[in-house]
Amino acid sequence: MALKAPHISTGAMGENDDHFRDECGVYGIFGHPDASAHCALGLHALQHRGQEAAGIVSYDGDHFYSHRALGLVGDNFNRPELIHGLKGAQAIGHVRYSTAGETMLRNVQPLFAELSFGGLSLAHNGNLTNAFTLRKQLISQGCLFQSTSDTEVIVHLMAVSRKEKVEDRLLEALQQITGAYSLIAMSEDLLVAARDPLGVRPLVLGKLDDAFVVASETCAFDIIGAKFIRDIEPGEVLVINHDGLRSIHPFKDKASSRFCVFEYIYFARPDSLIDGRNVYEGRKRIGAELARESKLEADVVVPVPDSGVPAAIGYAAESNIPFELGIIRNHYVGRTFIEPTQNVRNLGVKLKHNANFAMLKGKRVILVDDSIVRGTTSKKIVQMVREAGAKEVHMRIASPPTTHSCFYGVDTPSRDQLLAANHSVDEIAKIINVDSLAFISLDGLYRAMGELHRNVVPQFCDACFTGDYAIPLVDKDGGESNTKLQSRLAEI
Repeated sequence: MALKAPHISTGAMGENDDHFRDECGVYGIFGHPDASAHCALGLHALQHRGQEAAGIVSYDGDHFYSHRALGLVGDNFNRPELIHGLKGAQAIGHVRYSTAGETMLRNVQPLFAELSFGGLSLAHNGNLTNAFTLRKQLISQGCLFQSTSDTEVIVHLMAVSRKEKVEDRLLEALQQITGAYSLIAMSEDLLVAARDPLGVRPLVLGKLDDAFVVASETCAFDIIGAKFIRDIEPGEVLVINHDGLRSIHPFKDKASSRFCVFEYIYFARPDSLIDGRNVYEGRKRIGAELARESKLEADVVVPVPDSGVPAAIGYAAESNIPFELGIIRNHYVGRTFIEPTQNVRNLGVKLKHNANFAMLKGKRVILVDDSIVRGTTSKKIVQMVREAGAKEVHMRIASPPTTHSCFYGVDTPSRDQLLAANHSVDEIAKIINVDSLAFISLDGLYRAMGELHRNVVPQFCDACFTGDYAIPLVDKDGGESNTKLQSRLAEI
């Protein structure tokens, strides 16, 4: 979790990478002799949540072992001797997507520190909205920060605590932080997992033989054959040690759950199960609801791969229009290289997508995608489909217009760069050059999620569509002193 200024980074999301990015995934296992190997496999399954860095910390009863590196899990945890060197029956891991500035090794998690009680390792998914405020207070107390990570704020809060037990120090720290978080902490004799009081970011509990496993998504259990037990509840703290599992609920006056609805739209892997909902089925229902709301005569429904596929399947089934793969994605392309000229730069989208001419020529095409952020990729894909000979091009979006930035652990552009924040639907249609454009309505999205409509107190976090921020944006409203600190950190 890179500590980012509340104005939201724009550097990490490239011109041809026009989707939101979830910042990271976490994984922990306690009580298994092959803990690190299983942790590495779990991180493979969570790779979609962060592709820029990965790390594992383990403990064998005497020593902590760590390996953190920039790059993909498969590129860094691919040697048996490395996995064997991460000894012990307990381990936690993390995959990271950076949000601001350069990806630096010192920001790669899990973080590790020697505190008065011994070693502590911590991994975190989400974003603390009062990290800068707390950081200033801790610095004034003499704390020395080694990273620009908001996660390190939690480490220092635990370090200055006068509580004796590790879990009590963490509980005290959690009472001081504000934001969205799912975190895993590991000390010499226990593993602790926690979600914020509104449960914005996902965290699930499983079991493998006698070992407990915690991860961001259930797909990380499937890869090692672990059994899914349940979602960790909003505001719940789980303490796992050799005596078993203990649940603590420190936030007695918490509000209702506000899980991030964009996890269902885009972030989570389609084969994951979240809060009793299969993500793939949820995306198909979104597509079906979208078709009911915006009926249109056409010859073919084409997904923008890969994120638009399930919604396009649902749309095609509901509308009785054939589903075809009219765009083929190259799965072996990473982040687009820095092109030297504008002419070559405009070809960047074709590194990832190519038109399937036979399915598009002479057809009235409905393109289905999960979202429109800046609109740069949408515009180029529409142009590509038109050049392939499409008679008409219509776009249907499986989320409401994205009009606000996220401050809860998702990499989004500043609001002035969000296309829907500054243009009407008709204006966006002209900008991306489609014959028609429609987004699913907010109530339609809720219906697809099994709700009748959006309540006055929403069932999900939908701030990116509504600006209804359920968690206080402490740093954003913190005044000039916070802004100066943010600027200094951004330069580091």
